[in-house]
Amino acid sequence: MRIILLGAPGSGKGTQSQRLVERHGIPQISTGDLLRAAVRNGTPLGLKAKAAMDAGELVDDDTVLGMIRERLAEPDAQRGFILDGFPRTLVQARALDQMLKETGQPLDSVVLLEVDYAELTKRISGRRTCQDCGKVFNVFTSPPAEGDACPTTGEPHRLMQRSDDNETAVAERLRVYDEKTRPLIEYYREQGLLRSINAEGDVEAVTARLNAALEASTGAAAEEAPSTPAAAPSPRRRAAHRPSGVASTARRARKRASPRKRSSGASQAHVTAPAKTARKKAARSAAGKKATKQAVTKKSAAKRTASNRKTVTKQTVSKKKAASGRSAAARARAGARGQAAPRARGRSATAARRGTRKRAGTRRPARTRTKSPRR
Repeated sequence: MRIILLGAPGSGKGTQSQRLVERHGIPQISTGDLLRAAVRNGTPLGLKAKAAMDAGELVDDDTVLGMIRERLAEPDAQRGFILDGFPRTLVQARALDQMLKETGQPLDSVVLLEVDYAELTKRISGRRTCQDCGKVFNVFTSPPAEGDACPTTGEPHRLMQRSDDNETAVAERLRVYDEKTRPLIEYYREQGLLRSINAEGDVEAVTARLNAALEASTGAAAEEAPSTPAAAPSPRRRAAHRPSGVASTARRARKRASPRKRSSGASQAHVTAPAKTARKKAARSAAGKKATKQAVTKKSAAKRTASNRKTVTKQTVSKKKAASGRSAAARARAGARGQAAPRARGRSATAARRGTRKRAGTRRPARTRTKSPRR
């Protein structure tokens, strides 16, 4: 039996948890007790929690969940447990569900203890706790019995009142409960786990209501669980709606997947045939991939060759253009020299003739000018 007791501060969760422990023999798991024990024993999680508390900070949810996980792994928690004071927020509730799912310990029931807030104030102001064993009493409703000894020391309980058990602190705690913890009621109601009881009145009466709620919860869970026959149903059983003689699709698939054995050789051939087919397919696939790779390589080489050819062609054209330009310039220079040569030859011939006449003593006849008559 895996239970969460849910309720406002002072609703009697601690008192009823102790009665469930005596009745069912399962441990009560209180986060406050876990924190104090972990710090006292110096465990890694305890040291981490102590550092946070020494710094005046709240212990983070991961640390608390780690302590709960360790506690649920102990042998006495395998038959069940009672969570008291945890979870207190939706974030913690979702994280707890995930952790219990991982450990294979899902919740069986969540019981809400409903008490009027005025009654809660009276209860909290009269609450006392044993300093040695942590047992909770109330000086108004459930004081220690006469002769009751502390199981830890064997002596009468040393009762103490918590510093936050006063009316001002109670009002603030109830406000925080309404804001953060009350949403858990709807959360667990949607999961079908929530049971509510009236937790006012005599402690024995409240315990009776709690046991009845848990028994009803257990009975409802048993009715909802499918009945499991002693032997698993045969996979060859035909559904009621299927006509007689019509084989199911699953049966035909099984027949195709596992044909009857004819002989050892036939069975071996049947077993190895798919393997051979798979190898052939793999070989064809590899060959196809290789051919594709070769084709891609050839195509790339062809592209590079064509690109090189274009480059060579461009270079050749450029060279031809440059050579043609040089040839044209040379022809232009040769033509210019050809035009200048006749003039030079003419001037040389004229000079030669003049020299000849000088040497011969002849002169060119002077021009005679005829005077024009005056008018």
